[in-house]
Amino acid sequence: MKSLLSCFILSISFSLFSQTDQRIYDIINSVSSERIEADISTLANFGTRNTFSDTISSTRGIGAARRWIKSEFETISKDCKDCLNVFYQKDFVKAEGNDRVPQDTWIVNVAAVQKGAKYPNRYIIMSGDIDSRNSDGSDFTKDAPGANDNASGMAGTIEAARVLSKYKFENSIIYLGLSGEEQGLFGGKGFAAYAKANGWEIIGVLNNDMIGNIQGVGGVISNRDFRIFSEPVPPTETEREREMRRFYGGEVDGISRQLARYVFKTTQTYMPEMNPMMVYRLDRFGRGGHHRPFNDLGWAGIRIMEAHEDYNHQHQDLRTENGIEYGDKLEFVNFDYAAKLTAVNAINLASIASAPPEPKNVAIGGVVEPSAKLKWEKVDGAVGYKIYWRDTTSPNWDHSRYVGDVSEFTLKGIVIDNSFFGLVSVGKDGFESVVVFPNSVFK
Repeated sequence: MKSLLSCFILSISFSLFSQTDQRIYDIINSVSSERIEADISTLANFGTRNTFSDTISSTRGIGAARRWIKSEFETISKDCKDCLNVFYQKDFVKAEGNDRVPQDTWIVNVAAVQKGAKYPNRYIIMSGDIDSRNSDGSDFTKDAPGANDNASGMAGTIEAARVLSKYKFENSIIYLGLSGEEQGLFGGKGFAAYAKANGWEIIGVLNNDMIGNIQGVGGVISNRDFRIFSEPVPPTETEREREMRRFYGGEVDGISRQLARYVFKTTQTYMPEMNPMMVYRLDRFGRGGHHRPFNDLGWAGIRIMEAHEDYNHQHQDLRTENGIEYGDKLEFVNFDYAAKLTAVNAINLASIASAPPEPKNVAIGGVVEPSAKLKWEKVDGAVGYKIYWRDTTSPNWDHSRYVGDVSEFTLKGIVIDNSFFGLVSVGKDGFESVVVFPNSVFK
């Protein structure tokens, strides 16, 4: 009878944890395309936000832009009874020896931190870029409105702060405006170093760079597709980890790839009208984004962006040639689409910030046996654990099983040779951590 009761409780728990949460739908419905449009317009109307542009004017240049962003975060914080810690983080960059830096300058980032109630030193980050450019990244005098690249990502980050500041979370969230992206990812490098120096535990970075364009240069139009870029494994992995991967697999199962899968799954669950596209690459071919400096320090980070780029409307001087209008102007931004991708970010921030920490020291066994076995160390805040597995050629997790508040489990009849496995912690409200791929093997 006791065993039957335990099975019944486990069945109820699994049913609860497989349901959606109304609060996530409320977050989606709270994202405003009108507010995003207003914020993109404000940023574009600063004329240029080039890293080396005017810092004194109140109406033009990157100085005016970052002061406005900070004031918006401060207004949001005032509305939520000072729930955000808003501050500048800056580093000095010298022109000497760098042909992309025409003059010495301060790279100034703007951060708003919403502290978690239970795990305040664990942070999930949403970032956008403050700076813009025209055809010449070093030209800080001519106009570079940067409406899509990247006022859209910055406006989305501000809007996510407006929406999520109405809620309380167990983990901390950082809403972040980064500078110096166009000259070499300086802002991201500076803030990642700042986080490391302060001993922060970074759960992951959702870098938003161009989330407002629905029409590609080839004529393709879609307001549903978007891309999630992620590197396969961290550049900081050890020789032992590389050796294990050779024999046990995991070439596409690094921490950033698991974060990408998390975003994919959450989006498909709550926003099935959207089409997230997993791209197995750090970034676009030969190009870069502000998640990379965090990857370089061993943290998970992904790039979320539009699926169809229009190269006539990015990194271009404002002009018309042969009947083609060039330049990154407001009229080429789809604000409803930017709101959808902002919602994608917001629901993933909320889900991750509501989840317990990932299980620790996940190990796998089952060599020459008919069943796969996993064991792990429990973590504070988890009421149970869920095992995921998939075919070795599947891009996302095919199957899952909630196994309760245990520290080991055997998947009977599931042969270890034919699948990859992962494990998540599950919180009391059903929110899951990011999947952890096993990092050791046992007999």
